[in-house]
Amino acid sequence: MNSRIKKITERIISRSSKSRNNYLKRIAKARECLKNRPFRHCLPCSNLAHGMAVCDREEAKAMRGEVPDIGIITAYNDMLSAHNPFENYPQLLKDEVAETGGVAQVAGGVPAMCDGVTQGEPGMDLSLVSRDVIAMSVVIGLSHNLFDGAMLLGMCDKIMPGMLMGGLQFGHLPMIMVPTGPMPSGIANREKAKAREDFAQGKIDRQAMLEIETRSYHSPGTCTFYGTANSNQLLAEVMGLHLPGASFVHPGTPLREALTRAAGQRIVHLTHLAENYMPVGRMISEKTIVNAVVALLATGGSTNETMHIVAVARAAGITVNWDDFSDLSEVTPFITKIYPNGPADINGFQEAGGVAALVNELLTGGYLHNEVDTVAGPGLERYTRLPELKNGKLAYSAEPAKSLDREVIAPASKPFDAGGGLKLVAGNLGRAVIKTSPLADGARTVVEAPALVFNDQHDLFKAFEDGKLDRDLVAVVRFQGPRGNGMPELHKVITPLSIIMDRGFAAALVTDGRLSGASGKVPSAIHLHPEACRGGLLAKIMDGDIIRLDTAKGLLELKVDEDELAGRENVVISLEDKHYGMGRQIFSPLRRSLTSAEKGGSSIFTYTEE
Repeated sequence: MNSRIKKITERIISRSSKSRNNYLKRIAKARECLKNRPFRHCLPCSNLAHGMAVCDREEAKAMRGEVPDIGIITAYNDMLSAHNPFENYPQLLKDEVAETGGVAQVAGGVPAMCDGVTQGEPGMDLSLVSRDVIAMSVVIGLSHNLFDGAMLLGMCDKIMPGMLMGGLQFGHLPMIMVPTGPMPSGIANREKAKAREDFAQGKIDRQAMLEIETRSYHSPGTCTFYGTANSNQLLAEVMGLHLPGASFVHPGTPLREALTRAAGQRIVHLTHLAENYMPVGRMISEKTIVNAVVALLATGGSTNETMHIVAVARAAGITVNWDDFSDLSEVTPFITKIYPNGPADINGFQEAGGVAALVNELLTGGYLHNEVDTVAGPGLERYTRLPELKNGKLAYSAEPAKSLDREVIAPASKPFDAGGGLKLVAGNLGRAVIKTSPLADGARTVVEAPALVFNDQHDLFKAFEDGKLDRDLVAVVRFQGPRGNGMPELHKVITPLSIIMDRGFAAALVTDGRLSGASGKVPSAIHLHPEACRGGLLAKIMDGDIIRLDTAKGLLELKVDEDELAGRENVVISLEDKHYGMGRQIFSPLRRSLTSAEKGGSSIFTYTEE
């Protein structure tokens, strides 16, 4: 094991000792009524009868006995491409659970909004807070205390972490996350990005742009670039929450169905009524969280995960912060190139060996903890073998997977970069994260330029259309943090800034908002806190102020004399138009209680000390 990763892990264990022990005591207490019986037999007869009312004769007979009852929480809708395939999953899972000696019931559903649909629109202001709503919805679904295990059917941006945050409140239950996989590749992501730049400059019309977009997003499954949705899936597998190899198999294929059915079989064997009891609250440990961070850094995954991993960890009584991310980044090799960090999309990554090859490289190099529990059993080495069908049945390759394309998955001994794909930057403006993995693709690692300040992302695009961005600049987009307007993603601002860079100007972005995994080559210090509406120095920046962003040194500095700054008043703007319309007003109580990005950007209670 790499000595520095081991030391950082020990630091997290020490920091989290009190809250983690409290959490483990709580999940142990949740089992107190049991004497090796199903949880539903702790309920009074009338209560249990309500939970059995719709069961058929065989199910009702089983429910009266000692078999496990598995709750299914689904994020199905037929608007979101990645979640549409979940329509048919519950029956598959029920069949397999029954065949394995249990009963399964759909315990509840959670909302699943699409950031791709809401990007740049008012609904995007609800995106981050929807994660907490999802967590709460999972808790409601599992609160009936009928269940001995759960299967979580969710994939994309806020859905997977929200489901896990909620599921960890029932940490005494085993849980398996069940994915649907990515859509097949359509138009190349770089061709799509080039078309967006052409459209922004008026070189193609709306119909031509729509044709290109629909050739890119064209079927069920996650989008093919390495954004938050696919980062979620990769991390879920590395954390041992998926069955090995489940993340990136296409929907609607025989192998995908076999993996789904296998999840229904496996969950029965993980309950306290079987020999391999492994509750999710014990399975998600400090080592598991470190493995997730290392995998994120090694692949240049979504910056959203710097909030999601923190929030998930806190839900399990574990405290991690951006210092941990940054310190791990210094020693974690960057070994994958998946768009926007390279030309290959997520399907190219899978064809090159996928998660199995990635885990094998990182384990061999000593960058991942092998001594962890997973839904497949103890030891992360189980995740180094590729799934396949043999005579129509799921099997795994005999040997660990190796990269089949070293331009996509490099050896850990010869990485694309010695450091990971994310970094902490800090200075008098506060603390922010920056995605470093795309910066070799034409961007500068040091930008020192005059600020151009915007209080709304749409104002930046308007300035671009008016020709006001044709210069060296650091674009400041503020009042976009959790307390400001719910912290929407600002993906739309990347296209004009990319064009400015292509014209030969130095450009960077500083914001208290988000950008996800699709941030591209623009150096972007994001998730900045203190945010503007909480009195951060961000609220004092004026057009023309010099800002220095030095990625290599981890520096973000407003180069204005302290006396002058002391004499400035914080800019205060009305956010009323960001708090009303498209239902945003109903989320005011949650938005007002969101923590900083470094603490997970969450409003819900977790088992950590404040």
